Amino acid sequence: MKKATPAHVEHTPRRRSRLGRPLLLIVGCGDIGGRIVARLARRFRIVALTSSAERVPLLRAAGTVPIVGNLDRRRSLSRLAGFRRHVIHLAPPPQTSARRDPRTRALLAALRQRPDHLVYVSTTGVYGDRRGALVDEATPPEPMNPRAWRRLDAEAAVRAAHGCVLRVPGIYAHDRLPLDRLRNGTPALAPDDDVFTNHIHADDLARICIAALFRGSRCRVYNAVDRSQMKMGEYFDLVADHFGLPRPPRLARNQLRASVSPMMYSFMSESRRVAGTRRERELKVRLTWPTVADTLASV
Repeated sequence: MKKATPAHVEHTPRRRSRLGRPLLLIVGCGDIGGRIVARLARRFRIVALTSSAERVPLLRAAGTVPIVGNLDRRRSLSRLAGFRRHVIHLAPPPQTSARRDPRTRALLAALRQRPDHLVYVSTTGVYGDRRGALVDEATPPEPMNPRAWRRLDAEAAVRAAHGCVLRVPGIYAHDRLPLDRLRNGTPALAPDDDVFTNHIHADDLARICIAALFRGSRCRVYNAVDRSQMKMGEYFDLVADHFGLPRPPRLARNQLRASVSPMMYSFMSESRRVAGTRRERELKVRLTWPTVADTLASV
């Protein structure tokens, strides 16, 4: 009988499950996925779905088994059938004007059965504009744009599959700070027009994803946010002061709209303070970086 090739062993979920460690499928294995891999590579056999063949060597070097597949082409996802234990879904919806996310539904269809542990990373943008009010997981979503509606549609599909949802705000890290934005002098809103923003360090988000994989309740929503509660301009000023860069110029809303991209302006049109109560009580994740100020103090 012909001996199976290494490639066959790598890409066959059943064969891999006999080798000891449980399987984990990560869909959309970018920066956050890489941080998850670094923490779980010794405990799981990690399969990473990527739409880019160029990323295969990087993913393999990180300790994963890469599978090339595109969530926009269902036929390319055939090798996902059989992954039924652990799945972390990090892939964003497509950039369209539609309010539905066909990618998440394509993924769930390709798996062919409901995963035992499914975690989906969504966005706090589904809460919409709350004019600076405090919101938590019990606050009903009020999306304001198609991007947030697509995320809410993906959440519905994941919760129907008994998965749990992490609503994530602006992700930053020691190597993901708005330094280029500050050097370019991109303006921010004037204090009277400024909006509250929310943050989470990339390392803490990776840890929250892992905690949700083990402790997350089915169909449950968790806000993956830190304790920072500051306005967007204050955030830019804090980073600028720490690195000795000029603070961004401040413009009134009607002036700023003509100075930034529509995407950036959309983020400046929603103000809310998001509480992560369930993250603390149920997932029991103690943040390494509780606030942006704590992170900057370590740089």
